[in-house]
Amino acid sequence: MPVEASLLEILACPACHAPLRASKDGAAGDGASDAPGEPELQCTSDTCGLVYPVRDEIPVLLVDEARRPA
Repeated sequence: MPVEASLLEILACPACHAPLRASKDGAAGDGASDAPGEPELQCTSDTCGLVYPVRDEIPVLLVDEARRPA
């Protein structure tokens, strides 16, 4: 189940405070995520762009857990 739209409206990137958008790209085998194609939240800022994992339907909004997009 994806992140609810009402929750997504209030979430922001902890690093730069830009809005987040839902993504299902996953980390496709780079070892950064538990499974390829798992849901993620991506920062919409051009300068930040961190991608945060969603585990068990809970966004993990920790900068230490985020990855840079490829």
